[in-house]
Amino acid sequence: MPGPQISPDQSGQVADAVSGNWVDTRAPAWTRPYLRLSRADRPIGTWLLYLPCVWGTLLAMLFTEEARLFDAWILLGCGMGAFLMRGAGCTWNDITDRDIDGSVARTASRPIPSGQVSTKQALMWAVLQSFLAFGILITFPVQAILLGVIALVPVAIYPFAKRFTWWPQVFLGIAFNWGALLAWTAHTGQLQWPAVCLYLAGMAWTLFYDTIYAHQDIEDDALIGVKSTARLFGDDTPRYLAWFLVLTVALMGCAIILAAPRGEIFALVIALGGPWAMGWHMMWQMRRLKLDDTDRLLVLFRSNRDAGLIPVLFFAVAVFV
Repeated sequence: MPGPQISPDQSGQVADAVSGNWVDTRAPAWTRPYLRLSRADRPIGTWLLYLPCVWGTLLAMLFTEEARLFDAWILLGCGMGAFLMRGAGCTWNDITDRDIDGSVARTASRPIPSGQVSTKQALMWAVLQSFLAFGILITFPVQAILLGVIALVPVAIYPFAKRFTWWPQVFLGIAFNWGALLAWTAHTGQLQWPAVCLYLAGMAWTLFYDTIYAHQDIEDDALIGVKSTARLFGDDTPRYLAWFLVLTVALMGCAIILAAPRGEIFALVIALGGPWAMGWHMMWQMRRLKLDDTDRLLVLFRSNRDAGLIPVLFFAVAVFV
């Protein structure tokens, strides 16, 4: 049963938004509720959706030993698509969670429970963002287009996952790392095993960072009956995070080994530095982890943008070395 309704911030700002963000300070007033629905005031989600696309593109370039002008469009198109589809997905999430969000301190200030927009307006906004993203998708090869359409299934299911499984983070990982498959296929024209391994590495990474994120709401989630890996693991969370770290590094390493051209030992070694250094960043997060410190949990969650950028640097050097 939902708990008591929590009064949101009357200024319209969302509780966990970045302080002084451009939406709250520069965007026209009439656009702010819609931009908040899209989490434009919290860009970390767009980064986490986009980075697997960059991994997939660069690793595919390493695999084919070919860098084309179209690859620049893959990276740009995936960036715009990540912003739009993250926005559409978050809007859909807020629509499905509108009766829950008002009972959770961190989410009560979101546009729907705070009354800034209606459910109908939010649905229209989600559809508009999806259509704009589709306009970008159709510029990709047909195989990538098909993958992009299939991606709508986990996006639609994810908001309901926490109602029927203790592992909703798996569904988030399925949706958020789909770009690794799509970008690889956009470059190579077909889905291959290195992309699958990279995708699975991204899923393990998502389990890592979103379990940290979910610990912010663990008490409210328990009161209203929402499931999460944070609630499932409890005080054993660090042990599970260590396993997710190992899986992330091992699976990404496997993807690199499968993708690296034969005989290109130097490029292989450089590329393998990506998951190695990313693993050290994840270890740094674990050492700073305090499960009862919500401010630190949010800082650590946001730091995964930097964790995900580390392989980008190594992959780019390996491609152009």
